[in-house]
Amino acid sequence: MPDKQRAPRNRTLMLTQGESEAYKSGLVYADEKILTVKKINNKTICGDLFKILDNLPKNFADLLIIDPPYNLNKNFDGFKFLQTEDNNYMEYLESWFPRVMECLSPSGSVYLCGDWKCSACLYLIMKKYAKIRNRIIWQREKGRGAKANWKNSCEDIWFGTKSDDYYFDVESIKQKRKVIAPYKENGKPKDWEETENGNFRLTYPSNFWDDISIPYWSMPENTDHPTQKPEKLIAKLILASCPESGIVFDPFLGSGTTSVVAKKLGRNYCGVEMSEEYCCLAEKRLHLADFDKTIQGYSNGVFWERNTANLQMAENKKYKYETENQDLLFR
Repeated sequence: MPDKQRAPRNRTLMLTQGESEAYKSGLVYADEKILTVKKINNKTICGDLFKILDNLPKNFADLLIIDPPYNLNKNFDGFKFLQTEDNNYMEYLESWFPRVMECLSPSGSVYLCGDWKCSACLYLIMKKYAKIRNRIIWQREKGRGAKANWKNSCEDIWFGTKSDDYYFDVESIKQKRKVIAPYKENGKPKDWEETENGNFRLTYPSNFWDDISIPYWSMPENTDHPTQKPEKLIAKLILASCPESGIVFDPFLGSGTTSVVAKKLGRNYCGVEMSEEYCCLAEKRLHLADFDKTIQGYSNGVFWERNTANLQMAENKKYKYETENQDLLFR
């Protein structure tokens, strides 16, 4: 990646030349003919997905998170994906999606990401090779406005499973929301909690997510990857659909967000990425996850709605204080 002039407070994660060379040693390269579960577990595979698909083990993943190139003109570290007609994009999806699905366990789940332009194609390919469960729409508040059209501020994630026997932990993905109109019954809060930092309610998740912040220059998870997904977004998918002993597989790993979040949440992971630079960036992020397992917008087992960072920090301090004092009691 070319050097860029950064503002002093810019926290975008970058690689030095020395780091790139060091992290290469931990990669699994696609020229290896036999890729066993043991060899790829908790590893980043560097290479062309099309060249290794037939070498990957079958049924090894409990969860697939797939964020392929959308049907747009994009440059991924020298690999240029060009926008095309829908029928050509469908042929592209058909060339790898059914083979990637062979990696999924019989009780596994799959999430397929896209935007409005390619969402119809994603639905068709998912319907053909999986049981569609839902479509998640998440608010992507970033980018310029449009003068002759509606601003594009959301993306889709299609949720499917391989069978009717699948894992889904709804309790792990509840959201903590501020209560605007607190209702009391017999003088006590009904279905909400009254705290010194405000009134909150734990809510069950819907298929519309308006609490996601896109990584930007002041966030430590930010990289120069052009289509990086937020850690909070991926955390919801992993907690909902992968048990703690399971493996999350991302065949378009990019800068490593899926693997990093899986590691932070105590899951196993594996990802494929053709750019060696992005692979090394993923390895650096995985290394940093050994020392910092925080996920912006997620703490103490709940997801917080957007713009409640100060309330979240106060709650974290309270939790830390209570935990430390509880430890003292048992010493």
